[in-house]
Amino acid sequence: MNDQPSDMRSPHAPMWRGLMHAYREFLPVTEKTPFVTLCEGNTPLVHAPRLAEIIAPDIELYLKFEGANPTGSFKDRGMTLAVSKAAEEGATVGICASTGNTSASAAAYCAVAGIRCVVLLPQNAIALGKLAQALVEGATVLAVEGNFDDALKIVRQLCDKHPIALLNSLNPYRLEGQKTGAFEVCDALGKAPDFHAIPVGNAGNITAYWKGYNEYHAQNRISELPKMLGFQAAGAAPLVLGHDVDKPETVATAIRIGRPARGDEAIAARDNSGGLIHSVPDAEILQAQKLMAASSGIFGEPASAAPIAGITNLAAQKYFSQARAELGRKPVVVATVTGHGLKDPNTAIQIGGEPQVVPASEEAVLRAMQLG
Repeated sequence: MNDQPSDMRSPHAPMWRGLMHAYREFLPVTEKTPFVTLCEGNTPLVHAPRLAEIIAPDIELYLKFEGANPTGSFKDRGMTLAVSKAAEEGATVGICASTGNTSASAAAYCAVAGIRCVVLLPQNAIALGKLAQALVEGATVLAVEGNFDDALKIVRQLCDKHPIALLNSLNPYRLEGQKTGAFEVCDALGKAPDFHAIPVGNAGNITAYWKGYNEYHAQNRISELPKMLGFQAAGAAPLVLGHDVDKPETVATAIRIGRPARGDEAIAARDNSGGLIHSVPDAEILQAQKLMAASSGIFGEPASAAPIAGITNLAAQKYFSQARAELGRKPVVVATVTGHGLKDPNTAIQIGGEPQVVPASEEAVLRAMQLG
């Protein structure tokens, strides 16, 4: 299925120039705004019928693969706008706290803009692929003896006292950029999905997608709004538990957050859309990560698999069969794959296993293939 908007189907279509060019009318940019871009956005919306048949036969499933962004995650959507506005305002230093993806994105876009980037990370709690990106891209990387929430507290204090650009999702420009993911989903489908499933950590992305859907709806680009389905890791599920988690723990490092900065907005997105926010255990997240890759070809980082695990659980509870009966068709479900699986190579190797070693002979290979 070709899920690209009609103007991108021709091999002679104009080169994609980034989401600020594509969706300028929806974004807070002016003639004075420098477009700091790596041509982010326009990521694939991949039909995943084999995966749906395994986990939820009552749905039509699509995966929005944000791992195809320049630094390998959805963070590039918000960072292109946040750094562009920082440059417009004359910033010379930008800072963020990060579980990994934000640091990689901030470092890359600051490098384009010529702005010094400072990153605060929780010590020994970040996937190696993400740490490597920030370091190679020239950021000043500081490992804080604490968790993400401790790092973010320091970042906020510094930005309150010094002329430093805040690049976390508390920056409203981040959400403005990230909402374009919803625009792309609607442009590809020709409508909004019935459900949109998404991992929830700091809660900026579910907030941004809901904002994007509402803006398209207000402009009559879509006639209906989706139900937002958010999924947290069981060891880092403050929105499910109803209280902050002082020591969040999960293998899904991107959502290992105990005090989500956009928690109230996420709850509002859940309630106003008629959706839900649930939690899933690490074992189910890792199982879903492997299953998604093996049945759809989309290799996402562990946090990206939380919605797949969540969809599996909801299907077992007949959640989607009820929706199918009400709609008279399979509901369309989009799951955001927030980051590339190579962001966390160690976890990928753990769940994928080691290659089987065989002698260098045709017979040995056939035996290993169980064909001889």
